[in-house]
Amino acid sequence: MDVPAFRDHRLPAPERARDLLSRLEPDERVAMLHQHAPAVERLGLAPFHTGCEALHGVAWLGRATVFPQPVGLAATWDTGLLRRVGEAVAAEVRAKHRADPSVSLNVWAPVVNTLRHPGWGRNEEGFSEDPHLTAHLATAYAQGLRGDHPRVWATVPTLKHFLAYNNETDRSSTSSNLTPRTLHEEELPAFRGPVEAGVAGAVMPSYNQVNGVPAHLQAELFDELRSWAAGSVALVSDAAAPAFLVTLQQAAADRAAGDAAMVRAGVDSFTDDDADRGPTVRRIEEALARGLLTMEDVDRAVLRMLELRVRTGELDGEHDPYADHGEIDPPEHRRLAREAAGRAVVVLRNDAGVLPLAAPGSVAVVGPLADDVLTDWYSGTPPYAVTPAGGLRDALGADRVEVATGADVVALRVAGTGTYVAVSEDGARVAASAAEAGKGTRLEVTDWGDGVLTLRSGASGRLLTGAAWPLRADADRVGGWEVQESFRRLVHADGSWSLLHLGSGRWVRVQRGTGVLCAEGRTPEDAARFVPRMLESGLARVAEVAARCDAVVVAVGNDPHLGGRETQDRPHLLLPEAAVEVWRAASGANPRAVLAVVSSYPYVLGPGAEDAATVVWSSHGGQELGHGLADVLTGAVEPAGRLAQTWPARPEQAGGLFDYDTRRQQVTYRHLPAGRAGTPAFAFGHGLTYAEVEYAGLDLSSTVVPAPAPTRDHAPLQPAGADAGAITARVTVRNVGARPAEELVQVYSLGGPAVEGEAPVRLLLGYRRVRLAPGEEATVDVPFDVARLALWTQGGTEGMLDGDLRVRAGEYLVAAGPSSVDLPARARLVVGATAGGSAR
Repeated sequence: MDVPAFRDHRLPAPERARDLLSRLEPDERVAMLHQHAPAVERLGLAPFHTGCEALHGVAWLGRATVFPQPVGLAATWDTGLLRRVGEAVAAEVRAKHRADPSVSLNVWAPVVNTLRHPGWGRNEEGFSEDPHLTAHLATAYAQGLRGDHPRVWATVPTLKHFLAYNNETDRSSTSSNLTPRTLHEEELPAFRGPVEAGVAGAVMPSYNQVNGVPAHLQAELFDELRSWAAGSVALVSDAAAPAFLVTLQQAAADRAAGDAAMVRAGVDSFTDDDADRGPTVRRIEEALARGLLTMEDVDRAVLRMLELRVRTGELDGEHDPYADHGEIDPPEHRRLAREAAGRAVVVLRNDAGVLPLAAPGSVAVVGPLADDVLTDWYSGTPPYAVTPAGGLRDALGADRVEVATGADVVALRVAGTGTYVAVSEDGARVAASAAEAGKGTRLEVTDWGDGVLTLRSGASGRLLTGAAWPLRADADRVGGWEVQESFRRLVHADGSWSLLHLGSGRWVRVQRGTGVLCAEGRTPEDAARFVPRMLESGLARVAEVAARCDAVVVAVGNDPHLGGRETQDRPHLLLPEAAVEVWRAASGANPRAVLAVVSSYPYVLGPGAEDAATVVWSSHGGQELGHGLADVLTGAVEPAGRLAQTWPARPEQAGGLFDYDTRRQQVTYRHLPAGRAGTPAFAFGHGLTYAEVEYAGLDLSSTVVPAPAPTRDHAPLQPAGADAGAITARVTVRNVGARPAEELVQVYSLGGPAVEGEAPVRLLLGYRRVRLAPGEEATVDVPFDVARLALWTQGGTEGMLDGDLRVRAGEYLVAAGPSSVDLPARARLVVGATAGGSAR
């Protein structure tokens, strides 16, 4: 029986894709340009669509293992762990696909935008402010997603979002203006690593413009990106971006011209009009008729999409090695989730020696995140969730842990009446109907900062929500693209409240006759007024339980759907005042207090919290957050987490959200000025152990080396094998403490006279983890490529790609230590002229 070439698994993927393309009619090819490609029954092709969200677990498809957010995974600095997490996620995508073939094997992850500014609403999705560390970690995660089979990919990862995307405010209108140095030294390297490693089969352009040109039309940069790959790289548009070319960016006269411009630039798939490909097909056909596109342009794009599909094993039948691979929530994924959650915890400060918590003491766990696990927009539905209090209960015993959320419990009486707002037990009815303040009237009010509240009913145990009309109290959590569970409180001069429902922008009214609460008022004058009756002070309760326990853990931070998320940048960087008040109440009652920040981003701790003696941080750690946190707090696991993003001491230290020139602003760890003015609260690379590690010396395998030849290639963070440019930094470290230490030995360049004022103030060259027993001394080899010292040198034109990376000749200071600002071990490196030439 003859097998068509496109179904012959023995043939190379490009040859199979070309054969399949040759069998498609022109109208079928055009339809393949949309995210939702149709079936072609005569060829046995099933429907196909791009995009399965897999940022830190399978999202939007029901129950799946939820791992820590990427910013938390990055704090492990552990490529082996990230690869294993990627493998687990790929296995669960495969399991979902086996149960429902419409689940795409093209995953939209990882995000490799650098975390340039902590005010970015999507900070949680990225790995690090350092582009090479981002590439290093993202490559590991993408390798896990891709799998090891030489022919078939377990999933096909898509890198997001190309390029220079770090603001949500007006994200489709703003232009990220880049100097050539910023482009080549701080943006492109994050994408190049995974593409060059062959573990990314697609890339998604970003919504923004770059230097005044929409990112979806950056043909020259697309060509540069594709030049890094051995195989093809498909470009898939972000959702609705094709429309924004015309409606917001005014880069094309009409939709047909805009779609044509995207195809000519190199975009291959249109994520537009949801699942309806009709409008895209009609616009492409119009563009062809108007001569704005040729079928050769269409074929070039479709060919890349077909090659992506070939890689998934879709056309291999019984020869797909992953066809029966994977299951949801197996025991090994639960163990991996716990390991990842624990290794992502960073001990930021332990000045009072409170940690590890002394056994068998009692612990109060207080704050809005004390007994909750929150998930973000790109999370799946966890099969279970271990809260911080739950993790400590498992570690210490349920009788040794007390909880107080810090929420005030109030009853709301309608002003001018004796009637209180009451909630039915099922949460279906919220109405002013109670004559007294009883159980049905109890509302727990959690202040998330900047006036944003959630209200949880004591009767239903669930949140008030405006997702339905009238209001109900049946929401399990804050969530959704448009959050329906948040309110803003307006306090009038007489102390009464009015409530603005933020999801609808409408004020809460009490309907005449029925007393039912509805979010429908257009102005504050339309709003009902409620007189709050305090039934229980949250801060008094916090102080009470803190005082009677041996230690207190104050769990504060953000809800990932509030105060910073996709479409919404953070209003500011400060820890919310409500969280600071919980800390004050707890630490005032018990000096053995731990400030445990669980958040999607760094905070400026600010007055009232900046002097906290004991501080730990975790991202939203997924289903095993509580166990991971408890493992570190109790010392069952030695602290291993290190920051991959700077925590500024002051808001201005982060620079401007819309200013992408980090060098000129002197922001990120690379460019913060040396000395006190540039000292952050917690530096890039910082994280404590429970032991004390001394750095006794640093030697270099070569102290005089030639400069490498000028190149456009970006040297990886850790060179592969015995590369000609590789230098080994030999760092001697000694554990002088009484406990084992998980030390992350970091090596940086601190520049030198030849590059003063031009090179970064400090630059990560490499790192290596070592475990040291008490009293143990070790010499840790950290390899790095001298090409990591290269600076972009612009060529003779203003073209963004005209130039090369060059290492300047001269003396450099290389330093090693436990963070980017604590580098006690130092050595000199002299870079001479380029072998066979001169170095500028």
